[in-house]
Amino acid sequence: MTPLLDIRQLTMDFGGLRALEALDLAVHPAQTVALIGPNGAGKTTLFNCITGIYRPTAGEARLQAPDGRSTSLNGRSTSLNGLKPNQVTALGICRTFQNIRLFGHMSALENVLIGRHCRTRAGIAGAILCNRRTRDEERQAADDSYRLLTKFGLARHANDPANSLPYGAQRRLEIARAMATEPRLLLLDEPAAGMNALETQALDRMIVQLREEEGVAILLIEHDMRLVMSLAQRICVVDYGKKIAEGTPAEVRRNPAVIRAYLGEDESMETHAQDR
Repeated sequence: MTPLLDIRQLTMDFGGLRALEALDLAVHPAQTVALIGPNGAGKTTLFNCITGIYRPTAGEARLQAPDGRSTSLNGRSTSLNGLKPNQVTALGICRTFQNIRLFGHMSALENVLIGRHCRTRAGIAGAILCNRRTRDEERQAADDSYRLLTKFGLARHANDPANSLPYGAQRRLEIARAMATEPRLLLLDEPAAGMNALETQALDRMIVQLREEEGVAILLIEHDMRLVMSLAQRICVVDYGKKIAEGTPAEVRRNPAVIRAYLGEDESMETHAQDR
């Protein structure tokens, strides 16, 4: 099967610091891949390269065209290198952030509506004239956004300011806003950070639902090993910007290089997962 996201030899330098070195990674349609490693290993840098915040120093990230169709850029896939974040989103990649980045004083519904913006067609003229087509599109966007809030258990907060929501609800709202862009690939940067055990279990179920019902591929950065082992079909481990292991959860769990770099010489993945 052709990868949805195909990253080859991706390298990112910041002056004399090499944050990523010749990294290869593939994510297939409707697959969940976890990216793990110690703090500072380059995980969020990779997300920033994929989503257009950084332009890689070398190597390339490519996105498969929808349904394998040819694109106007490069046959059946498009290079993400050099694209702006809004262009990457339009192609079908959206992300969340390690630190919640909601529009705090806007309502939950308005936050999701912002995510719908990249899929609407009304331009400046439509906004000024407010013709029937524009009104119908706005009504449909609001309906779609409310359905997403319902799906994520946030309907009762639709009119509440985003910064007034409980922490776990804010996390879900950020994912709902990302889903409003209709992504084929969803990048989640530590979605369980700061969550309690019950909130993390709910997040686990929600991510599985997105993959199974929506067919969304997910690339996940996460330090909660219990969540990673539960969700991921494949795991990529990075350390100092280099990939040191990749495989199924069972394979990575037993890999000595992973234990040394990520957990320490005397621990196992099982022990770490049980302790969290």
